[in-house]
Amino acid sequence: MARRRIRSLAAAVTIIAAVVAVTACTPQPEAYAPRVSSDGPPPGDAVELAEGGLDAALEALPDDIEAILEGSGVPGAAVAVVQGDELLFAEGFGVREVGDDTPIDESTVFQIASMSKPIAATVVATQIGGDLDWDTPAAPLLPGFSLADPWVSDEVTIGDLFAHRSGLPMAAGDDLEDIGYDREYVLDHLDLQPLSPFRTTYAYANFGLTAGAEAVANAAGVDWATLSEQELYEPLGMDSTSSRHEDFVERENRATLHALVDGEFQALYERDADAQSPAGGVSSNVLDLAKWMSLLIGEGTASGEELVDPAALLPAISPEIVSGHAGAPDFRAGFYGYGFNTGTDPTGHTTFSHSGAFCLGGATNFQVVPALDLGVVALTNGGPVGAAEAIVGTFLDRVQFGEVHRDWLADYGAALAHYHEPAGDLVDQEPPTDASAPGPLDTYTGTWSNPYFGDATVAVEGDALVVRLGPDGGYELELEPWDGDVFAFTPTGENAPWGSKSSATFAVGGGGAGADAAAGAETMTLQFFDANRLGTWTR
Repeated sequence: MARRRIRSLAAAVTIIAAVVAVTACTPQPEAYAPRVSSDGPPPGDAVELAEGGLDAALEALPDDIEAILEGSGVPGAAVAVVQGDELLFAEGFGVREVGDDTPIDESTVFQIASMSKPIAATVVATQIGGDLDWDTPAAPLLPGFSLADPWVSDEVTIGDLFAHRSGLPMAAGDDLEDIGYDREYVLDHLDLQPLSPFRTTYAYANFGLTAGAEAVANAAGVDWATLSEQELYEPLGMDSTSSRHEDFVERENRATLHALVDGEFQALYERDADAQSPAGGVSSNVLDLAKWMSLLIGEGTASGEELVDPAALLPAISPEIVSGHAGAPDFRAGFYGYGFNTGTDPTGHTTFSHSGAFCLGGATNFQVVPALDLGVVALTNGGPVGAAEAIVGTFLDRVQFGEVHRDWLADYGAALAHYHEPAGDLVDQEPPTDASAPGPLDTYTGTWSNPYFGDATVAVEGDALVVRLGPDGGYELELEPWDGDVFAFTPTGENAPWGSKSSATFAVGGGGAGADAAAGAETMTLQFFDANRLGTWTR
């Protein structure tokens, strides 16, 4: 998920009484009359399903998907449904890329973004036993790893990192990935991030979870992608699944990312998520993910073979921290396990799920209802507008209630709209009408240092002032005069939606605009990169 963009859905989704009638050609479930199933202990009590709801939901599913794609503008999707080990539905819809009529089918491979997290948790669960547990401290398995507090560094466990309760701020390290740094560099610099209270604060951090996964891979003596392949993908026959971006690029039948630009989806970007592969770098198709959901439904057993100890898997799919506090007494709180969202649906059934989103152009969602032995996954090739979640929510409504009880696309679309809001302090602004001219450009040029982001170079290239960041200066920002020693730039990357605009402020001679230019600038602050007060460079 994108930095600055992750918010609780509970507060954003409003209650809408929208009942969608089942079409005449759809098998008609019986009228829904709530009854509580109490066959087992009280903690398992839940409202029984509408009679015939599953058959009706499967019959309506293709039309529901088509309607959601049309309503959202998303170019295409693939969807699968499993019950136990049985594949009930797998189908593609729409096209792999706008402007090309090649259709999506059930074998089309998508980048699944943060749906990688529960897959990573499943891989970790295969390793639990002996000397390794969710409660194993991570630092001894990660040479050189530390956080800002030495005590937290020593105490933080694999489970803490997978539950986003290490104290790291939201999206810590994503900004380093955006400018081109690899996994090793990002993990080595997490100690410069400020910490919130340990184990009492939930903050979604891709590279925190990645650190936990790296610790497990180090314990196994192989790299993460290989561990995932050996312990999960190969045993389950997930032949189209990989944790390496190069494997995705080599697939002929793959979906292209489409970013939302001025209300339309356009194929503009590629997204290499190898740096945070455990958190967001998996590519797969719905056929493979159906096998994985069957494994989860089977509590670690697939086709009669136990691949994961149920005792290792259960903590991952159980609440470990409050991820979203209730906004009112009659609201349900949100919970997170180890790499899984966990909760209770309106019928009282427990669920586990996860969404994935690349603002550069992809969105995914899956949900499992263990009491029903039922799982559904939706992969889309458009940025996060709620289409994937709407497909899943609509299907499960029909299964459980025999009808759709809310407009899921409208609700999730509103909840996720912030993903596409431009970032930066100069968005939609124009330079002051009385703006001062900048100083001589060589006032600002040179090499600048920053312990977190590394060196930056500022140089005159043609008539423009250009900042270069990241390894080998590969991330380029062209500075446009704004007001005196303040310049404007357009950031790019996963965390910079279309229309983003930010300021670069130079402190010249210690006095800002109008100071002695001959003294040269002493500091440079790039506002877009200063969310945690790490975005100032010095000579």
